[in-house]
Parts: sequence; structure tokens; C-alpha cells
Amino acid sequence: MDRVAIESFLARIPGLKALVVGDLMLDEYVWGRTERISPEAPVQVVDVVRQDLRLGGAGNVVNNLVALGCNIEVAGALGDDADGRSLRAMLEAAGIGIDGLVFAPGRTTSRKTRILASNQQMLRIDRESKNPIGADLEAQLAERIRALVDGCQVILVSDYLKGVLTEGLLREIFAIGRAAGIPVVVDPKGSDYRKYLGATLLTPNRKEAQTASGIAITDEASLCRAGRALRDSLRLEALVLTRSEEGMSLFLADGREVHLPTEAREVFDVSGAGDTVLALLGIGLGAGLSVEQSAQVANLAAGIVVAKVGTSTVSPDEILDVAGRRHADTDLKIKGRDLLGRVLERERERGKRIVFTNGCFDLLHVGHVKYLQKARNLGDLLVLGLNSDASIRRLKGPKRPLIGEEERAHLMAALKCIDYVVIFDEDTPLELIGALRPHILVKGGDYAPEGVVGKELVESYGGRVEIISFVDGKSTTNVIERILERYRDE
Repeated sequence: MDRVAIESFLARIPGLKALVVGDLMLDEYVWGRTERISPEAPVQVVDVVRQDLRLGGAGNVVNNLVALGCNIEVAGALGDDADGRSLRAMLEAAGIGIDGLVFAPGRTTSRKTRILASNQQMLRIDRESKNPIGADLEAQLAERIRALVDGCQVILVSDYLKGVLTEGLLREIFAIGRAAGIPVVVDPKGSDYRKYLGATLLTPNRKEAQTASGIAITDEASLCRAGRALRDSLRLEALVLTRSEEGMSLFLADGREVHLPTEAREVFDVSGAGDTVLALLGIGLGAGLSVEQSAQVANLAAGIVVAKVGTSTVSPDEILDVAGRRHADTDLKIKGRDLLGRVLERERERGKRIVFTNGCFDLLHVGHVKYLQKARNLGDLLVLGLNSDASIRRLKGPKRPLIGEEERAHLMAALKCIDYVVIFDEDTPLELIGALRPHILVKGGDYAPEGVVGKELVESYGGRVEIISFVDGKSTTNVIERILERYRDE
């Protein structure tokens, strides 16, 4: 996926809802300094500087979805204890739906305490229950999940083997997903994956895939055998095998295998990366992306998260920033309408004057360049609204454009005088102008100001219209006619 497609996907996430089911826990981080050895035993003394309590386990999947702006419901079993009540309060404070929570008397809510000094983890202390929940709680959870799934686009299952996701409950979840017609994506654990039969997609790491398949993974060939074996035995639509510093491998239902190299520049901490992959894969499928497209975005996000210390999340802007670095020369300038609106709002707050013009720009020529340079000189930023291929066909006939919208967008973005390019599909740019609210609306050629689309709108909030003449004799039509004339007899 290119940056524009990723941006379009991320912009749709706030309209989506995900149901997260699994082992909810608390992650406690105790940060400190260590400068001496204890006189009581040969261990380091950590002087505590600060403490941090976060949602962990399936809660970190929730954290990732919150950071993306997704709407979320959660379902799981907590202990009827202080940590359980704290966890529920944290979910409520984040605006997460908690109708799927059940409380189990006598059960210990999972809390993992990590002691860190100089960004190095020194010790981890776990307090939790691992025994399977009883039949009554299983039935309660299944009923709540059934009630919550309406309006959700995906179910994400985060299994940490803490006893909540029993085989019976998993069967119910998969059946609920099938009945609702939505994907069920699972981050699996354990050695026996038969309990996941009925899932849409699984996301094991290399070690987990080796254990579950019984195939020692020593090279690329054995990794592929393990991935194919798991996909086929569980009748999955896809299996996404995460490979840490080597990226991820996709085993698709049609037999294709796709290997994505890592996007990580630095690796400080891989904890929680699987939760990020689960969140992005799941919400990608929920948004209608293919498995391969969803995995590409998830791979980008995982590369960002492993460069952070502790289980972390990734924001849409971070994903877009990394995506743009692949083609920093032009991709960073090409933006979707919603994101560009937010960018321009920040520029207005900084006192920048925004200039807007639009057009097809099929077969770029010197007349275009001179016109755009003059437009840029009228303000601080020049935004180009570029007609989509479909809108050009409606305006100029079925033989145009000669160059597709993606290529045209990159060609225009390569011009120094253009700051941003946005593609629009309407016959006129009026709706786009309303969304971007430029200070100056520029049109070229023989237009009279009163005939410019958007004039009244721009002037209604204090903007103005400027007309710039094109260079005589320079037009796309003239270029096409010269080409036809020179080569007609050949």
C-alpha cells in the first residue's frame, strides 16, 4: 500500500468498532536507577524514580485501537479484587465499552510488575490466576459477546493462556463471528491449536508456530512448511507468522505466500509488538482491506513499536510518517482530504496563507509550471486539487486522461512550488474548497472572477480569488495535436 491508501484507511478507523476478547491484565512498570549492590545478597539495588500502571495483555490490544481512534467493546473475566476494579476503571476512563466484563470471586486479576533501570528490565513479578473459568462464567461471557457483536466489524481474540479463553468459549466466539459475517482474528498461545479451528486468521510468532506445528523451524523452507501446515490443518483464510527482526510471512488460503521484510530501524523492546500486529491486522480486515494490505500496515506499525521501551502503541501520524519515508520526495506531499484539512488548520494557526488551485494536469508542460509558480508566490503554501481519472473522463471524454491519477499526483508533488496534492473525484472542486478553506483561490486562463467555482464560498469567510493567465500556446491539447501531427504518417 502506498501512503495515500494507508492514509485513507487510517481516516476510516474512527467509524469502525472492534470487539476485543481475551485475557485482560495490568502492566506495572517500576522505573529507577541502580548504582550499587545490596549488602544483603549479590543483587542490584534499584532506587525507584517513578511507577506506571497500564492496561496489559488483551488491554494492550485495546490501547493500540484507542491510539488509532477506533471504537471498542471488551469482554473478559476479571478477579473480584482491587486490581480488577482498577482495570475496569481504566477502561471506563478511556471510553471503552465494558458491558462484556464479568467478575469471578476468588480469581486474581493478572498484574505483571516489571522493574527497570537504565531502560533495562531487571526483574518481572507476576500475580495471577491461570485456572480455567467455570461453565457458568463461560456461558455468561458467551452471552455478553453475542449481545455486543452487533455493529462491530471485527472480533479480536487475545489469548495469554490465563484460563479465560476455554475451548468451549472459543467455539462460541467463532460461531458468533460467522453468524455476524465478520472476521475473527486470534493471537494464539499454547501447543494445541485445534481449539482455534473456526478462526479467520491467526498471528503466531516463529516459536509459537514451531511448537504448534511440531516442525523445527531452522530455515526459510521449514518455516514455510510450518506455516502451510497450520493454515491447512485449521482451514484458515490466512496465517500471518511474525518473525521479529525478519518481518512477517503470510500464508493465504489461495496458496500464495508473501514475505514482508521488517520495517524496524531499531529494536529496543519487542514486548507488545504482537498486540500491535493483532490490532492493525484485525481493524484492517474490518475496514475491508485484504489480508496482504492489512499485514503491510501492521508490519509498519510493529516496526515503530519495537523501537519503544515497554508495551507501547502507535499513532496514525507515526504510521504515515514511516510510510512517507519510503518515497519522501513526493509521498509526503500527497494527502487525503481529511488529513490535509487537519494539516492546513495547523498551518492557519501559525499564520500561513494558503493558496489553492485545481486542474487535471494531464501531460505536464511549461505552461503548467509557470502558472503554478505564480500561484505559489501569492501565499505561503500552495495546495493543488487534482482531478481523479474518473472525473477527467466525465469532463474530457473516455480517452482521457493519458496519465493515471497516481502518476500525475507524484509528478505534481515533485514540483518545488507545490506543497500539497490532494485528489478529488467530484466534477468541481467546490466540496474540496469547503473542506480546506484556502485564503486565496487561483484559476487560470480566460476565466472572469465571477465564473470561478468556489468564489462565493471563499469570499464568505474573507478569502479572495486571483486569475493567472496561462502561457500562450501552451496546453495539453496542443501537445497532443503536435504528437499526432508528427507521427500520423509513420
